[in-house]
Amino acid sequence: MPLSDSLVTALRSEFPALDRADDDRADDDRPTVFFDGPGGTQVPRRVIDAVERYYLTSNANSGGAFAASERSDAMVAEARAAAADFLGAGSPDEIKFGANMTTLTFHLSRSIGATLRPGDEILVTGLDHDANVSPWRAIADDRGLILRTVDVQVEDCTLDLADFEAKVTDRTKLVAFGWASNAVGTINPVRDLVRRAHAAGALTYVDAVHYAPHGPIDVAALETDFLVCSAYKFFGPHAGILYGRSEVLDRLPAYKVRPAHDRFETGTPNFEGIAGAAGTIDYLASIGLQVATDVVGGVAGGDGATPSGRRAALLSGMHAIREYEMSLYRRLHDGLVALPGVRIWGIADPGRFDERTPTAAITLDGFAPREAARLLGDQGIAVWDGDFYAQGLIERLGLADSGGLLRIGLVHYNTAAEVDRLLEALAAIVERHPSVADARG
Repeated sequence: MPLSDSLVTALRSEFPALDRADDDRADDDRPTVFFDGPGGTQVPRRVIDAVERYYLTSNANSGGAFAASERSDAMVAEARAAAADFLGAGSPDEIKFGANMTTLTFHLSRSIGATLRPGDEILVTGLDHDANVSPWRAIADDRGLILRTVDVQVEDCTLDLADFEAKVTDRTKLVAFGWASNAVGTINPVRDLVRRAHAAGALTYVDAVHYAPHGPIDVAALETDFLVCSAYKFFGPHAGILYGRSEVLDRLPAYKVRPAHDRFETGTPNFEGIAGAAGTIDYLASIGLQVATDVVGGVAGGDGATPSGRRAALLSGMHAIREYEMSLYRRLHDGLVALPGVRIWGIADPGRFDERTPTAAITLDGFAPREAARLLGDQGIAVWDGDFYAQGLIERLGLADSGGLLRIGLVHYNTAAEVDRLLEALAAIVERHPSVADARG
């Protein structure tokens, strides 16, 4: 079941930023509406507390024979177990922390590239964030590999699956693709893409950065070799998380200093960020427990403390988030299609909304995306404009020279009232266009 209105109200109270008005910028003195989630979400109090607690009690490097270091090491071990539960990994050892998805991918691309030979092929897609394209392009250039790109169906911004099928061959050694598009919200058929790649003998590298705040992830069921995400996109601090299947990680060469404790975590990690990442996973698990309370009047299933209980709570919470967010998206979609001069890019058929996230990418006749974003910002409504690092897609859509897209990203702390406030603001902007004013007489 979706999140109830009362639960959303309670969850919003955990986010201090949601009560803040940008008095120095916005003409509107109401709290800021954050529809900028695909670029980075706000954080709940427990994440802030986790970072503060680390600094107050455990701020020490790893491996020391003293209490603060031991507490720091214990925190990292627990964070690794929490991330394994979040992603459905079989072991905490399959979880690696890094600065962000981009940095982790550049690092892993070097190790994977070292196992490939000139003429081997890597397949990427034209739908992806460049963080899952440029690292593979760079290693292909370095090692004489061939990089191929899967085309996009322009009419609905989905992958051309026939082109994918044609380009996966016995020469393909790695297939890199996103779970969902950060620009237009398309959810790819990830299980099928993994299956097709594995049938050809290729490894798979899934970018789940955009999908992670919006639905459950199960790497074991997906059977991918690698999956990456960034905690700051799902209500945490700036930290990256990599899942790597143990048998694949074990056979890769590692580029590290000799004493490093982990083959794929280089240098002293961002301990406070890791603490915050554990805090946000705890927050998401708490949603599942509260959903269970809403349903049966008491907590059903595990207690949230053990990994099995935490995994169950995370699945419950993420399913509820998905249902709630998509109900909000339908409200947004219906309002957008009623506005003259507004075009929604990507999947616009309500019958196919299970193939998208609650992220709307639009253009407005007569307004550059940056201009529209600034007008909304003046009213205390935060949205993004541009190409969002999905440069290949924006070029393919022919929008690179006109400023790209205006992106509205819903997450579970948004409300119907906020959607309505946005639609009212957009309607007022649209009214400024001469063609609309003339049509209204």
